[in-house]
Amino acid sequence: MPLIAVLDYGIGNLHSAQKALQHLGADARLTADPAVVRDAAGVVLPGVGNFGRCMEALEAAGLDDLAIECATSGRPFLGVCVGMQMLFEASEESPDVPGLGVLPGTVRRLPDGVKRPQMQWNRVVPTRPSGLLAGIPEPIWVYFVHSYAADSDEHAVAVCDYGGPVVAAVERDALWATQFHPEKSGKVGLRILGNFVQAAAGAAEAA
Repeated sequence: MPLIAVLDYGIGNLHSAQKALQHLGADARLTADPAVVRDAAGVVLPGVGNFGRCMEALEAAGLDDLAIECATSGRPFLGVCVGMQMLFEASEESPDVPGLGVLPGTVRRLPDGVKRPQMQWNRVVPTRPSGLLAGIPEPIWVYFVHSYAADSDEHAVAVCDYGGPVVAAVERDALWATQFHPEKSGKVGLRILGNFVQAAAGAAEAA
């Protein structure tokens, strides 16, 4: 099974993503070692909490430029929750802290009139075919914990309804990202992560 590097920058429950990937049989390693990350068939950027603190911790760990390198390398890359948000250019949550700028757009606060954070199971609706959600029958219910979401649907592959359409997942070539937590989303989440493991295994075979 493929080597998958889970970027370790010291914020949030990084072990939950690692353990879910290991449950699927992947050689998932929580690491900040650039050599291990560059050798991996796939890379995962988790994240929980505040956008600015996550970005600052990623930079302090020396992983910000490496994350950009991996996310644009053509290898399978998965951002999760704030890990997805950090792929964008900026966030209203921390306006003075730039994002990684891999994807166009700004992360904005969820609309007025809804409870923030969205902390619940919600249905996501695919907007176009994707490797991320391949083979997963509808309805697709997953678990969210967030107060902000991307404002650009340019690369969206799924949305949820929370005071209006909210970008729930994006995909651009081998770059995948979810606003929800697949590692907390039961069997559906494991199938999503399984799609990522399969993509990483395919990349490893082709290398």
